[in-house]
Amino acid sequence: MKIAAAQTVVSDDLSANAAEIKQVLLHSARQGVQLVNFCEGALSGYSKAQISSPDCWASFDWTAQETELRRIADLCRELRVFAVVGGAHKLSTDSCPHNSLYIFSDSGDLLTRYDKRFLSNSEINGWYTPGVDPTIFDVDGYRFGCALCIESQFPEVFMEYEQLGADAVLFGSYGIPEHFQIALRAHAGLNCFWISAATPAQEAHKGPAGIVGPDGVWSSRSLVSATSCFSMAVLDRNDPAYEIPLQKARPWRAKARLGSIYQEKTVMDERSQNKSAY
Repeated sequence: MKIAAAQTVVSDDLSANAAEIKQVLLHSARQGVQLVNFCEGALSGYSKAQISSPDCWASFDWTAQETELRRIADLCRELRVFAVVGGAHKLSTDSCPHNSLYIFSDSGDLLTRYDKRFLSNSEINGWYTPGVDPTIFDVDGYRFGCALCIESQFPEVFMEYEQLGADAVLFGSYGIPEHFQIALRAHAGLNCFWISAATPAQEAHKGPAGIVGPDGVWSSRSLVSATSCFSMAVLDRNDPAYEIPLQKARPWRAKARLGSIYQEKTVMDERSQNKSAY
């Protein structure tokens, strides 16, 4: 299946953000894309500067965001495309919202939502509330997990998705600096799955949107552009280019983690026990 990592302009204008998202959905669908993932805060805005009111979330227009989310859902149904859209998620208490990814199906349904679990120091102190669970969903026989921003620095997030059988992780961030890029390539190569990385257009100079293959190599990348665009790749488990990571390395590593293959070969030997022997 063909997927795309979006690179949209994100501002403090929610309706403008929605227009950028819908534009990318339209253009990518015309090229046969079945799923598009967008960056952190793609709809709501991410930073405090973009939530432009003195009391931040208290004055955020949640009704307007829900309206735009429903319009995006309608467009997904019209285009027959899945979309993973970054936005804040209001809680029923006075707690700060979640930093989330809303997942829409090609029938326009809100399938599920991912709430960022590992927050930065600035996020956890009065800006966002952490989520709890991983999110996994299936599209045309391919399984997807979700992650956001600083979670690129937590290997356990990606290891968990490998254990849950993910074929790809949809990653959104407000910028993909070099150390994030290194980590994403490592996670993809070590867990033998694709990682689709979305970012805002205005942060593309740090690292453009792109898709890393299960061999840990970028299979596609967007241009560094001030306007919205996207990067595409085809997920194919039978692609000969990925025979080693998908058909050999991944099943072997899963077997190795169980430990039995090593227990069978373990011997009780004096020289093995003597750690001071040459």
